[in-house]
Amino acid sequence: MSKIHPTALIDPSARIGQDVEIGPYCVIGPHVEIGARTRLLSHVSIQGWTRLGEDCVLHPFVAVGEPPQDFKYKDGEVRLEIGVRNTLREHVTMHLGTPTARGVTRVGSGGYFMVGSHVAHDCIVGDNVVFANNATLGGESTVGDFVIMGGLSALHQKCRVGRYAFIGGGAPVTGDVIPYGMVDNDGWLAGLNLVGLKRRGFSRETIHNLRAAYRLLYAEEGAFNERIEDAARLFAGAREVMDIIEFIKAPAARPLAIPEPR
Repeated sequence: MSKIHPTALIDPSARIGQDVEIGPYCVIGPHVEIGARTRLLSHVSIQGWTRLGEDCVLHPFVAVGEPPQDFKYKDGEVRLEIGVRNTLREHVTMHLGTPTARGVTRVGSGGYFMVGSHVAHDCIVGDNVVFANNATLGGESTVGDFVIMGGLSALHQKCRVGRYAFIGGGAPVTGDVIPYGMVDNDGWLAGLNLVGLKRRGFSRETIHNLRAAYRLLYAEEGAFNERIEDAARLFAGAREVMDIIEFIKAPAARPLAIPEPR
């Protein structure tokens, strides 16, 4: 049985799962769906066509499902989908999609979103991410699984961040970040997220292959396209390296993040 505080305002058409807890002064709109065992601690607002998965915890003053901050948006049945086992700390915001882009903002499962972090309209966020305080995504961004966004970092709209990447605190990210990459506090690509890879149990061989491929890709000799093909040939059997190659070759709206010029 769900536990709902008497001061909470819940639209009768909202769908509330089993054993949900809704604390004081929460406001739930008419198109909202909340999964089982999710907890809204207090002063949480969920609006729009929002689906919130099971076993999530939303701390005070979280606001999700509000209209996108896009001046072209007027109205429409656009959505926000949030997976299971996510923690949203105080003042986290996640917005609906827009009819002119994906029409939906998707957030995966197992994420930890710290105070004031923001997921903009039409973003796609993977599983097991960590967004530190006030990390911000621009609209239509894509963030892969196990990415860590440092505090006060900001991702330009339509940028991509590959899985297992690490974005330094305060970094202004204006280009696509390769999988397993690390961006320094000034927004430059600064090598691989080696600490993160070791913590996640990547093998020595895999890390060795990634380091060798990175050195080849960002060497000073030869054309970049030639180095990409060389890396694809030399590391054809290394799945993680091929993740990087495929990421680089995929269609993109933004250029790649690069190392700081010497």
